Amino acid sequence: MTASTANGPGPLTPEDFDALDAELDLLREQDDEIPQWEFCEGFLAALVCMRREVPAEEYWPVLLGEDFRPMEHMEFAWRWRRRWQEIAFALDQPVEVLEDERTYHPEALDTKGAILSLPPEERFEGDLANLPAYAQVWALGFMYAVESWPEDWEPPRDDEAAEMLDGALEDIVALTEADTGEPAVSMYAEDGPPSVSNERLDALAAGIWAVYALRQLWRSLGPRVEPVRKAPEPGRNDPCPCGSGKKYKKCHGAA
Repeated sequence: MTASTANGPGPLTPEDFDALDAELDLLREQDDEIPQWEFCEGFLAALVCMRREVPAEEYWPVLLGEDFRPMEHMEFAWRWRRRWQEIAFALDQPVEVLEDERTYHPEALDTKGAILSLPPEERFEGDLANLPAYAQVWALGFMYAVESWPEDWEPPRDDEAAEMLDGALEDIVALTEADTGEPAVSMYAEDGPPSVSNERLDALAAGIWAVYALRQLWRSLGPRVEPVRKAPEPGRNDPCPCGSGKKYKKCHGAA
């Protein structure tokens, strides 16, 4: 997507994403459970799709821990908000094909492709099969947000809407699995060694359309409406709750 958002400075640049990664690296020095940006990107996409807008003070502790102070990391929070606006803008565009420049594309890493592109002597010595698949960490971040607010992701009463929700989430869950197809392309370098299967690319396409479907579904339904619970009515011989001192049956219960 190259167009600027309605009221923002436009899409984040590679330098912006590098700055986000650098900030996360610093946070990870104090807390080794701080996730990578790809996970944060998936988490953010899920927040953009949710039925209600979760306030920052509610989602920061879930994603970055109780000790995270956004006022101490204002550059990170600023770029986060810009990415939020960018994703929301993309998901609200009437795109019909993924090749449309307005389409939302997750910031996903082809870790295997990056490793395979290195000279043999510089490659990771571990098992390549244990590295995350393309967009797998993004999908894990997305589903972490879903699992963190289960009430907000409960199926709607309408059967068709519930089926739409279930199908969209299934497409994203599929991306949390390993890529078991035959490597065909590299998403790291155009001429790099194959690291991603065509089946994985198809699964990612389905996952992107799923994000669009979720945004459309929840925006059409609006925030959940909590049912009004009627207070229990006092017994006929109980004191009237109005404080008159009379029995309920001889006071407000007489009506």
